Amino acid sequence: MYICYMSDKLLQHINNPTDLRKLETTQLPQLAKELRDFIIDVVAVKEGHLGASLGVVELTIALHYVFYTPEDLLVWDVGHQAYGHKILTERKDKFHTNRQLGGISGFPKRSESNYDTFGVGHSSTSISAALGMAIASQLKGENKHHIAVIGDASIASGMAFEGLNHAGVTDANLLVILNDNAIGIDPSVGALKQYLTSVKEGKNPKQNNMIKSLNFDYSGPIDGHDLPKLISELERLKKVKGPKFLHIITTKGKGLQQAEEDQVKYHAPGKFDKKTGDIHPKSEENLPLKFQDVFGWTLLDLAQTNEKIIGITPAMPSGSSLKYMMDAFPERAFDVGIAEQHAVTLSAGMATQGMVVFCTIYSTFLQRAYDQVIHDVALQNLPVIFCLDRAGLVGEDGATHHGVFDLAYLRCIPNLIIYAPKDEIDLRNILYTASLGLDHPIAIRYPRGRGKYPNSEVQILKKPFEKIEIGKAHLLKSGSKTAVLSTGFIGNNVTLALQKISNATAAHYDFGFVKPLDESLLHEIFTSFETIITLEDGAIKGGFGSAIIEFAAQNKYTNKIQTLGVPDVFIEHGTLEELQKICGIDTNSLVQLLSN
Repeated sequence: MYICYMSDKLLQHINNPTDLRKLETTQLPQLAKELRDFIIDVVAVKEGHLGASLGVVELTIALHYVFYTPEDLLVWDVGHQAYGHKILTERKDKFHTNRQLGGISGFPKRSESNYDTFGVGHSSTSISAALGMAIASQLKGENKHHIAVIGDASIASGMAFEGLNHAGVTDANLLVILNDNAIGIDPSVGALKQYLTSVKEGKNPKQNNMIKSLNFDYSGPIDGHDLPKLISELERLKKVKGPKFLHIITTKGKGLQQAEEDQVKYHAPGKFDKKTGDIHPKSEENLPLKFQDVFGWTLLDLAQTNEKIIGITPAMPSGSSLKYMMDAFPERAFDVGIAEQHAVTLSAGMATQGMVVFCTIYSTFLQRAYDQVIHDVALQNLPVIFCLDRAGLVGEDGATHHGVFDLAYLRCIPNLIIYAPKDEIDLRNILYTASLGLDHPIAIRYPRGRGKYPNSEVQILKKPFEKIEIGKAHLLKSGSKTAVLSTGFIGNNVTLALQKISNATAAHYDFGFVKPLDESLLHEIFTSFETIITLEDGAIKGGFGSAIIEFAAQNKYTNKIQTLGVPDVFIEHGTLEELQKICGIDTNSLVQLLSN
């Protein structure tokens, strides 16, 4: 039964897909406009991932209109594009809490809603997950539809190919929808992108279709903003048995002119004017540089005098600031797409030939290439330089994006050096040191956001380089009875805390190197202080604190040791300050601890 609402606004009457299906198909374009406006209104003020969700408004409406979600299972790849999905699935009234502490997640999350069939955040998982659901439904004798929505950047990842390869030899009731907008966070790259472009332009004969060759029923490409065509094709595909593939063409940022014209900037633009689309300017005068820019400009500086330096990133040239080197030396800087495993082993291959390879990957994404770090780099002792951006807690993106496991999962790997700079100067100097040639691979982890030195006070990028002694720790403040051992940028919270405590008695040491540890200094510390406190912005279990406890046990020290860091739970989303407080590693928590 279709209902015609008297109100001019349709969205206010839509709380779930059941309400949506009461509309006439002729009303859906109006709903699409309202949904787009709703997303813009909220994200303009609250921030978040804008462009991807604007691009799939029509697809989101069509999917929930045609399929009987949540009985039919819908999986969004990555989840950047799922804002419209959340609004239409009983979270419209909560959408203003998106990515805030205690609010809804910025990504689909199983514990949040039964419409979120699979938790996502990293790319290229949707096909495998939806196929698993489809096979399980077959085994249980259930007649359900299973839909995986994946972008053109994500489908180029190896895991997506693995899912397609398996699905093609099953008769699973699986529909893969390729949302082709030619961009991920940065523009898509690679031969597959070129192939998809040729398909869109009609230059590729149907009989040569690579998706059809994998035994999928292929249809498209069609306009992903044409609701009648989308609905008609989805209704047809509901009747087709086995694996199906629908190729749709969309525009990221659709409906907001600036977001369409600058798709990289409007992926997650921060606060902006919802009427004009103009991003609210942030005064950057005298602010510290972002760590990613310190990395990017320093690498470019080093590359100008060392022709063996190579830069590699898996789909994060802007986010990592490798783009500076890519623009200047395109033959020596590579965006390999969403392919972390390939990025690591490509780096290893280049290192065998004497190249000085800087492989820059977000900490949370290096998890996807763990075997390659062990087998292809460390086992062969190849001096690849891993630059792990977004290490530690990252804030509003939450549990899927926090880089809190790297210290623990890297520390157990033989041959690997691990270093966490306490500031921008240390980052520049370790990059310089690594560029001179090391005997082992090294992982350099640094946080999201800005450093500590206002750039007008200290001209960071003009300071002469200084070589860092591998494995050396440093005393930052003398003290008695208690010694605080910190690693990385989080150590600045200790410095601030001790400054706030009158007559502070604790000593403070900076252990930039988590591996190898400065054992000589540790012996001095353990024989001089009754209590040792360790601090890290990573998982306590297996991390820096664990390394100190291991040292104490091996050397039969019985000092009291207290470890501070990220507890053994997945930390959800919120501001960095809120999350540090939850973990007890913010400045105020340290003031209370060190005042006792």
